[in-house]
Amino acid sequence: MTTATTTPIVARTRAELAAGLSRPGRVAFVPTMGALHEGHASLMRSARDQVGPDGSVVVSIFVNPLQFAPGEDLDRYPRTFDDDLDVCGREGVDVVFAPTVSEVYPGGVSAGITTESVTVDPGPLGDVLEGASRPGHFRGVLTVVAKLFGLVRPDVAVFGEKDYQQLALIRLMVSDLCLGIEIVGAPTDREPDGLARSSRNRYLDPVQREQAVALNRALRRAADAADQGYAAALAAGQAELQRSAGIDLDYLEIRATDLAELPVDATPGTSARALIAARVGTTRLIDNLALTIGEPATLTSSTEGSN
Repeated sequence: MTTATTTPIVARTRAELAAGLSRPGRVAFVPTMGALHEGHASLMRSARDQVGPDGSVVVSIFVNPLQFAPGEDLDRYPRTFDDDLDVCGREGVDVVFAPTVSEVYPGGVSAGITTESVTVDPGPLGDVLEGASRPGHFRGVLTVVAKLFGLVRPDVAVFGEKDYQQLALIRLMVSDLCLGIEIVGAPTDREPDGLARSSRNRYLDPVQREQAVALNRALRRAADAADQGYAAALAAGQAELQRSAGIDLDYLEIRATDLAELPVDATPGTSARALIAARVGTTRLIDNLALTIGEPATLTSSTEGSN
């Protein structure tokens, strides 16, 4: 249930953030790049559930230049701070951290590269799927998340499963670097027709918006065919995309839940993820869906936040 509308503390600097976090109790953190929608709101509700009424929910709003390669949509990424603040207020957020680039990266950022000495290497998992299509992306993601964790010092952080590879890498970083933060993955929040909510959906014109639903259809076809095995599931998803107009496919893959590659003869009962990325017009969208190899699909509607 949404709490009564509040007025969050808005912190622009590290010092203001520290002052805003002075109250006792557990801290739940939801990192975002703004342009907030119902998916983000569901993450805030999950965060509140984690810490209760006596804890603090912190939302960051920061478009991280380090995760955008030259030529990507950094300059046109939607920035809607006043509306974002309204969403945070409706969801009872205690502190909104909205720093400048120089506050997060005192050493500066140029063309997706920071002059600061230390960044976070995502390892081999950062070079596949999204990492193969967007080199350096996950170095930027993990570096900013590590910085934000250091500034907010949360007990728990909530991320949406729509960015499944990001979630997997953040979990690895927290585990491997012994950061002691509980990472909660919240299920994907979808439009009534199945399209995963994303801040980038607002780039789509009406025709592209209809075409974009093919990503979710392909994932569901794969899940429906998974009882026949890995190859059948992948082929069903690919066939759906071949029937769909306006989709410029980047990848459609089925991987283990830890994103390791699956053999074609994967053991029945193997839990897996179907992951897709494609452009619709000039807009790049991603989505994913859980499935089980060798077992009938049991799909239900879900709610997950996304960036």
